[in-house]
Amino acid sequence: MKNLFILGLALLLASCASVRKVESGANAVGERMSIHVDGNWNHLDFPGIKPAQVWTMEGITIDELLVYSGIRDGQAMHPDAPAGSKQKNFVFRKAMQTEEIVSMLEGVLSRDGSSFKLLKLEPYAFGGRKGFRFEYERIRKVDNVQMRGVGFGALDKDELFALVYQAPRLTFFPRHQARIESIAKAVTIK
Repeated sequence: MKNLFILGLALLLASCASVRKVESGANAVGERMSIHVDGNWNHLDFPGIKPAQVWTMEGITIDELLVYSGIRDGQAMHPDAPAGSKQKNFVFRKAMQTEEIVSMLEGVLSRDGSSFKLLKLEPYAFGGRKGFRFEYERIRKVDNVQMRGVGFGALDKDELFALVYQAPRLTFFPRHQARIESIAKAVTIK
């Protein structure tokens, strides 16, 4: 029954989603952020994901890179919850400290009932700015898959810029972690 639900959800998302290839090299995301990627990436666009962009190498049920570019004070993170949903909206505030930003991203990643455990939080130069890096584990509620993730972020001119990557922890996350770390190091913010 659960497999039928997941298949139905995937078909529903596919019917509402558009997919386009992300070219290797520098890619502008928003007005001020550029991401340099190598290899096969796809940009998925479907309802409920804005203001993030979702990129994937293996497919949306396997891995995802959430790209946030220029999130402004008072802007909701993924505000399109289904009607009647009890999912909370999380709002970015320019005065947030690093721990509060990571907590907000935790809320976004667990608002569907998935569990989230922060493993590490440290300072990190991101996009040429003083930023942060964090690692986490997540158990996806819909299928109980154990995910591993890493996120990077920085504030600039009161706007949030961030990357959050997650994939199943045993095979796909270790396979792509070095690539994600390289992408994060190459991000530029204008």
